[in-house]
Amino acid sequence: MPANNILVVDDEIGIRELLSEILKDEGYSVRVAENAATARVARREARPDLVLLDIWMPDMDGISLLKEWAQSGQLTMPVVMMSGHGTIESAIEATRIGAFDFLEKPISLPKLVATVGKALAGGRVLAKPGLSFAHLGRAKVITELRQRLDQVSRLRMPLLLTGESGCGFELIARMVHLRNTPWFAPSEHAWLAQNPFAPLAEARDGVLFVENIERLTRNEQRGLSQLITKLEKFNVRLVAATSHPLIPMIEAGEFDSNLHAQLSGISLRIPSLREHAEDIPDLANTMLLQMVESNESPMRSFSVGALNALRNLEWPGNLPVLQNAVKTLALTSLATEITTDDVARVAAELGLNVAVGDLPMGGIPFDLPLREARERFEFQYFLHHIRHEEGNMSRVADKVGLERTHLYRKLKQLGIRPSGKTE
Repeated sequence: MPANNILVVDDEIGIRELLSEILKDEGYSVRVAENAATARVARREARPDLVLLDIWMPDMDGISLLKEWAQSGQLTMPVVMMSGHGTIESAIEATRIGAFDFLEKPISLPKLVATVGKALAGGRVLAKPGLSFAHLGRAKVITELRQRLDQVSRLRMPLLLTGESGCGFELIARMVHLRNTPWFAPSEHAWLAQNPFAPLAEARDGVLFVENIERLTRNEQRGLSQLITKLEKFNVRLVAATSHPLIPMIEAGEFDSNLHAQLSGISLRIPSLREHAEDIPDLANTMLLQMVESNESPMRSFSVGALNALRNLEWPGNLPVLQNAVKTLALTSLATEITTDDVARVAAELGLNVAVGDLPMGGIPFDLPLREARERFEFQYFLHHIRHEEGNMSRVADKVGLERTHLYRKLKQLGIRPSGKTE
């Protein structure tokens, strides 16, 4: 059996060498990294069986790196934090994020060996990574949604989520679910008509999530209305979701107005992907990393142009459609790096179009970082001239004032083919 691989991350060379020697003497295979940047590269090249991670490092501290791995789905191995300035607050914070244990320097040999052995023996079984609310991004609309969810998270009254199909209702609902409390999310609705109070005991002190309420029959609507009257007694928080406007259904006599009033005391609209398109590259990277981590895909990465091309596509169906596109790219690309040509091929296969002009000022929101705003402007700028000149690249080069070689290089970087299609 091959030796367990341990990654030691510490900015002090003496500590790296000492820990490496001790662990090698114990029969482990050891790699070392002097900072977060080299640890990130080592983690990407091969997942270690265990990481010993120093908290106090230059550039990026260990807590921040641990959080980065957790948010990107790369915290799929036990991590033991180390610190010569250990405090109970640091240990609690690291454990909350997902660290296995905490070692205070100077580290005694028996303590090191025991902690490493315990972690490698299966101190915890790591769940298959998946998307969480943290992965949705940092755009203004997502940041504001997070703030609103924080404000209502401790309330117990029903919460109604509205938005397009696939925008992440369950990810949002889990934001108001408290740790170590029940989560009950039935996949069908028939129980609402048959016995609407059935889940109350199981969901006591937790969250009951009911999706697609626009599909409820009249009897199921009546059952949900009855259920709401008993929620307080069992301390259950109801989160309901719909991707269909309910007011027209009420006006058409298809949805009960009293039930709507019971549900919509707190109502939040979830933005579609096109409303925070600047987050699509990070989302795609996260989805791809999680596939690689769970051995669903060989090692893959996106080129800058490929990420630009993904960001500038429309995504009807939102997260599931993006997930399917990333999965197809990961499994059908012929090289390690996914290129703009790959994105163009998959976009054509899935019928995805370029998203242009659906936001003010040519589709560029003002709250973007300058680099991203410039890239989006350049994308639309060159696409406009290519279409205006009907794909004649000599005329386009003259129009934009670029030498043709430079023009082709710029178009490839932005994810645009000379035909005017995205790659």
